[in-house]
Amino acid sequence: MTANQSQPNSFQPEQLQEARRLLCALQDTIRDALIGARDNTDTTTEEKNFAGIAHVTQADTIYEIDKISEEAIFAWFEAHWPAAWPVELVMEGIEEGDAVTFPGGTPLESTVWKCILDPIDGTRNIMYDKRAAWSLAALAPQRGSQTRLSDILVSAMSELPTAKQWRADQISGVRGGGRDGIVAEMIDLKSGERTPLPLRPSQATDFKHGFASIARFFPEGKSLLAKIEEELWDELYGLGSTSSPLVFDDQYIATGGQIYELLVGHDRMLADLRPMALKKLGFDSSLVCHPYDICTAMLLEEAGAVIEAPDGSVLDVPLDTITPVAWIGYANPVLADQVRPILGRLMQKYF
Repeated sequence: MTANQSQPNSFQPEQLQEARRLLCALQDTIRDALIGARDNTDTTTEEKNFAGIAHVTQADTIYEIDKISEEAIFAWFEAHWPAAWPVELVMEGIEEGDAVTFPGGTPLESTVWKCILDPIDGTRNIMYDKRAAWSLAALAPQRGSQTRLSDILVSAMSELPTAKQWRADQISGVRGGGRDGIVAEMIDLKSGERTPLPLRPSQATDFKHGFASIARFFPEGKSLLAKIEEELWDELYGLGSTSSPLVFDDQYIATGGQIYELLVGHDRMLADLRPMALKKLGFDSSLVCHPYDICTAMLLEEAGAVIEAPDGSVLDVPLDTITPVAWIGYANPVLADQVRPILGRLMQKYF
């Protein structure tokens, strides 16, 4: 147990708001660094090759684009993180068991925050300039290895835009503030102007003619996951009952992007069952959701939507870089009540 594990949360509301602003400023820096590297005519060919593989970790493959974000993160923490709030960084790219703290050299047991980061969630989207990625970050009071997703008090997510985008969105919040406590903004990338971004999770009472999906991004496990999804909609509505599709599918290859789609009302349900499917099929793959991918789940809860484990239990995992995470998010409780019992039966059947 570290020195801070037994200490209750003593952060005041104004301190939590300052922490929220710090995470947003960090993500502004990450976004600007990526845009700068992409647009800078003096950037070397190697630096522009975002899709090049830099190295492989236990958690994921690290690409050249990830190196740009990592350098920006470490420089930002050295220059801007308050010395009065010693922090441990947990993020993709830092090997599990390695302690990275700021101010530099701070003993782990002296840190008061644990900051979990996914510098670029949706790397494959943005490195091919295909679809926006997201930078994700959250803060929890330091409890050492016992620190969990449920401990997170502050989180932020910022859009990393494609080259043709003029706007990038940013959403942040503090636990307990509810929807009114979430700060959601649209950022004009040319002028820097910020305007409010409406957050409206769907209030639909069914899935008809809306978007809802089970993640199946890669060939491994795709047929099993598709079968589960097909049986889910068949039980709810009956496949082929109409000449027009009743439920539409959109595979956004970024957990942060999926959370965003629920927050703004685009999607009504999104589920990621990959850890269970891959385990059932005997695949050993790190290409699943990890705690750093889902660290902004709190924002969905604060907005009035539902996010939980696939069996309906509370979604709560250690704040590390290796734990596989299965989750399901619903735009509202009415939709959750419709899917939860059916999905439970399907999981018993297939997993």
